[in-house]
Amino acid sequence: MGDAPATAILWPAVAMAGLTFLVWVRLYQLRLGEMARKRIDAQQLANAADSVRLLVDTRASDNFRNLFELPVLFYAGVLLAALIGVSDAGSITLAWAFVALRTVHSVVHCTYNHVMTRFVAYALATLVLIAFWVRLALALAAA
Repeated sequence: MGDAPATAILWPAVAMAGLTFLVWVRLYQLRLGEMARKRIDAQQLANAADSVRLLVDTRASDNFRNLFELPVLFYAGVLLAALIGVSDAGSITLAWAFVALRTVHSVVHCTYNHVMTRFVAYALATLVLIAFWVRLALALAAA
């Protein structure tokens, strides 16, 4: 089932990691800006309850946490696909589609945060991830 090099399926995972790092930068850009504006000392945020109480702009931190939910299944799927040689055009297309939709989700979440736009990107990404895993399951069953 491998039309492309086995490593081709790994590039979308590299891109997802890049997205995660960009959101991490945005998280600290927003957080440090809010702390400076409100004159919040870092020690005042020593635990999650204090952060919730003192920080209002949680868009990027919420999105950063989201990037460790369903994307965990994406990373596992990509590694499994590489391991069993499922790096055909269909799987690679699904992997890049997932990355693209999660990028849209992150951009919306970290900027203007329109819930329905974010939800559509999230839902479509989830459907793409399900299709990706169905392809993996079929490849495993055929092996």
